[in-house]
Amino acid sequence: GMRRSPMDVCMCRGILPAHVDPRGELSAGQLLRWMDAAACLAAEKHAGVSCVTVSMDDIQFEEAARVGQIITIKAKVNRAFRTSMEVGIKVTVQDVLTNVEKTVSVAYATYVAKPVGAGKVELEPVKLLSAEDHLEHSLAIERRRIRLGYFQVFQNLMQESNKEDTFEDEDAVSTELTHIQSIELVLPPHANHHGNTFGGQIMAWMETVASISASRLCCSYPVLKSVNMFKFWGPSFVGDRLVFNAIVNNTFQNSVEVGVRVEAYNCEEWIKDQPRHISSAFLIFSAVNDKGELLSFPRVKP
Repeated sequence: GMRRSPMDVCMCRGILPAHVDPRGELSAGQLLRWMDAAACLAAEKHAGVSCVTVSMDDIQFEEAARVGQIITIKAKVNRAFRTSMEVGIKVTVQDVLTNVEKTVSVAYATYVAKPVGAGKVELEPVKLLSAEDHLEHSLAIERRRIRLGYFQVFQNLMQESNKEDTFEDEDAVSTELTHIQSIELVLPPHANHHGNTFGGQIMAWMETVASISASRLCCSYPVLKSVNMFKFWGPSFVGDRLVFNAIVNNTFQNSVEVGVRVEAYNCEEWIKDQPRHISSAFLIFSAVNDKGELLSFPRVKP
């Protein structure tokens, strides 16, 4: 039936009890792991060498998936630059009993090709078969421009906003209550065949600490709505200790933003207290009660 580009990767997963969160829905961390794995396979299929995750554009989650449903993740390289690629990821969920299919998420990730030894990689251009391929190919250069501009805008904002807000609200909760720190040891199952920690695994750990941080304010299980500005600043490896720090930055009526910073240490750096900042992201959560109604978050003071 469907004509497939040889570069497409399609991953189907049945959702089992081990994959779900306390609300009985597919855990966001598990989904991020699968998305990264599918996108990495697509990148490596194009590059012919090992690839690592550089960043994921803002990821929105539209639908929840439950035990017994089928998740399908399709990933394909939209455009190859000199050593990096943009990979498009589409996640759908299908109910086996009703055959209804819904879109869970559409995301764009950037991967970089890692040559073996001292070799250099010059990536081949992507073969464009359909009108959609051509459209994604031309949009990829625009998205890349936005990514690079995004960081500059953010740096400028950081410099401008150093002045402290005067804070009046008596009932506001101190964000200090939401500070969570967690440490993970990177073991072989968390890494690829070259010993680099999987990006999706780090994202899953980030989601766990961010979720605990958000739960301090809502006394409920938070639901991940989006991941923003997710970028890797450097690699981590088997044997590294990863330290995750999460804190609520601000609350809005029915949502909360949690910032997560990840630092890596090898044994020597651990003793000397010399962390490598490898990643940061902002995660947006909402929270619902047992009737599925949105809860409102209290105001916070930094």
